[in-house]
Parts: sequence; C-alpha cells; structure tokens
Amino acid sequence: MIEVETLKRLALLGAMKNDVTLSSSTFASLIGSSPQTASRRLSDLEEGGYIARLVSNEGQRVKITEEGVLRLKAEYRDYQKIFENLQVVTVKGRVAAGLGEGQYYISREGYKRQFSEKLGFTPSPGTLNLISDEPFALSNSDPKSVRVEGFEDEGRTFGGCWCRPVRVDGIKGAIVRPERTSYPATLLELIAPVNLREALSLSDGDDVEVVLE
Repeated sequence: MIEVETLKRLALLGAMKNDVTLSSSTFASLIGSSPQTASRRLSDLEEGGYIARLVSNEGQRVKITEEGVLRLKAEYRDYQKIFENLQVVTVKGRVAAGLGEGQYYISREGYKRQFSEKLGFTPSPGTLNLISDEPFALSNSDPKSVRVEGFEDEGRTFGGCWCRPVRVDGIKGAIVRPERTSYPATLLELIAPVNLREALSLSDGDDVEVVLE
C-alpha cells in the first residue's frame, strides 16, 4: 500500500500528465518521511515500473508510467466499491390505487421481452403505484437507468419508457416511467417478478421505502 500512497502524492503533483521536477528532500516533506526514505520509495516505484525517473544534479524528473496509472485506477475502483456499498439511496411513498392500465401494458410481449433481457426478470402483470413526497426524475441522465424501446403491435404503437432498478423489502423490481406521460413526477409505478401488493400485504395508504440499486 505504500507504493500506492506515494503514487497518489506524485499524481497530485501532476506527474500523471507531465514530468515533475523535485528533490528527495522536497518530496520527503510531502509524504512525511526522511529524504532517505523518500528516495528509496521513488527507487522502488521506478524498479516496479510505476514511474519513469531521470536523476541529475538539479534534482530528478518524475513521470507516472502507464503501469502506474493502471495501479492508481485499480485503487480508485476499490474505493468506488467501498463507498457505493455505503451509499444507500431510497425513495419513500404511499401506496395508491391504480387505474388498471398497468396490467394491459406490462403484458405486451414487446415490453415483457425487453424487461426480461434488460432488467433480468419477467414482471408480474400490473404495477404497484406509489405517491412520493418529492418528484422523482427518471431519464437518460441517470447512468443506471435502463431504456425500453417502443414498438408496434397489432397496428398500435407503444412508446418507449425508462426503468430504474430498485428493491422493495428485498424484492428485485424497477420503477417504470413512460417517455410520454401525463402522470405527475410524484407518481411511481413499480414492476417486479411478483405482485408486490400481495407479497408485502400492502394496502392503499401504506408507507413503502424503495431502495435504488
């Protein structure tokens, strides 16, 4: 881990993009070590192929190599995993009665096939409707949103929609939002491989917490 910390210090000095000129004593003060330790760490990085170094009487020019960049990226991905696991985003809402249209649309083969391919499950007919306290935006601006393409069936055109993978009380599901809709942004339509209302014994007005995946 010492080499990663040293690489990080060099990267913060700009050594990923350009040659950086520094002395062992200057670098030692940055990493809180003796000049001898700083010099040894730089030598170890050079031997490991993580940096390229040119030593002269004026000091040394250091640049992080491609191998060094890859090492830093690997460390970055590890931190992403750590903080993604800590950051749980939820949406809260109250169960509301639907208009009965969800079952008709969800049952269309053009939607069912894409739900299965893109979300990993075939939804139970119908949707669970929630009224959230705050508007919920769902579009291509969310990197975890999934687009379901529109299609034609029996001479009728069915529009596309956006889906956001979620879990409700541990059950895998998704929020579905048609691209063209007159529904308010506070209305959430949820699909899942089971009937959520029945599986969770929900009634109109019950509070539900939705965890975004």
